[in-house]
Amino acid sequence: MDVLVVGAGEIGRWVADTLTAEASPVDASVTFTDRDPAVAADAAAARDAEAVPVGAETTHDAVCLSVPMSAVPDAVAAYAPRADRAILDVSGEMTDSIAAMRDHAPDLERASYHPLFAPPRVPGNVAAVVDELGPVIEGVSAAIEAGGNEVFETTAAEHDRAMETVQAGAHAAVLAWRLAGEEVREEFHTPVSAALDDVADTVTEGAPAVYAEIQRAFDGADDVAEAAREIADADPERFAELYERARGERDPRERHE
Repeated sequence: MDVLVVGAGEIGRWVADTLTAEASPVDASVTFTDRDPAVAADAAAARDAEAVPVGAETTHDAVCLSVPMSAVPDAVAAYAPRADRAILDVSGEMTDSIAAMRDHAPDLERASYHPLFAPPRVPGNVAAVVDELGPVIEGVSAAIEAGGNEVFETTAAEHDRAMETVQAGAHAAVLAWRLAGEEVREEFHTPVSAALDDVADTVTEGAPAVYAEIQRAFDGADDVAEAAREIADADPERFAELYERARGERDPRERHE
């Protein structure tokens, strides 16, 4: 399987390493391309891989898009003609990705994967929407699972709605807590604040542009802000109601009202 990885950042490199790992059940070779040729060259040099310019006319068994979420539809249109058998993405938004693949690659195998972790924290869960199954996509899923990850199937709508909570809302809550709080001596931290501080460190170790893309793609931050204001304004009786609601088990489909 010859795979063109479009976008040679952390996730693109994770894809390459996963497909070509010793434990991988597929015989894969990887070619990188990136709008920054030096990044593609660096990724290729560290692996048994090649790098080609974005404007090259090479064709491959599969094209994997590892680009910013907002760039996926245009990238699908640009790179679908270079895929002989399959096209997939690992960008993190699925509704627009799948729609673009259906429009521009109706005769190809199609899938959207979302690794729910940063590559330094592998393995983990990988959400998958398989829109057109075939041997290439089957091999990609098998290689991801062979790396110790759990691939679970979902729908584009379910995935994108979940990201409102687990990404956009969670990041907004953590960043708001960090921005609103003052620095305190270590001895003052409670178990809750210490855990939040660790999470805030994790969130802020990434690239701002990635987190900005998440806020652009998914709702959720406004719901967090609304809930925080409701807590701040609540009298004791209303606070107790909110507290019990937060403590209770919720239907995973329920959203903040």
